[in-house]
Amino acid sequence: MRRAKDARWYRRLQAVLLMAQNRPIAEVVGITATKQWSIYGWVKRYLRSHDPESLRDLPRSGHPRVAQDITGARIAEELKTNPMKLGYNATGWTVSLLAQHLRVKYGNSFSDVTLRRRMREIGLRWKRPRYVYSTKDPNRAQKKGALYAA
Repeated sequence: MRRAKDARWYRRLQAVLLMAQNRPIAEVVGITATKQWSIYGWVKRYLRSHDPESLRDLPRSGHPRVAQDITGARIAEELKTNPMKLGYNATGWTVSLLAQHLRVKYGNSFSDVTLRRRMREIGLRWKRPRYVYSTKDPNRAQKKGALYAA
């Protein structure tokens, strides 16, 4: 148990150890915060080999990545282009507009959530544009009133 750096593996080892000490199953469930059937499964798996490594998580394939051809480099390249030059009625990209553009261009089902996650992976953050005046109005103090000048 001292070697266990993974919390899931540690919990399984702890449950098997507590069961080996003849603790009641209700107590083991309370200590490990797991289901009773899980504990019985871990004990059964351990008893087959008597090897603590048998309680580790097995590698899993996971869900296949959606739109693998839309890479971070392609997203960054599309962000550099002006959406107006591509025929969109916008001066800047929004997440939904960029996701729609990528869906059309690459023919994939690419959601806004996926685009946000991919942008986060390549170190980009989506921020609202900050609007600034190019020059200050010379009559601004008069327009704001006497309190503004003070």
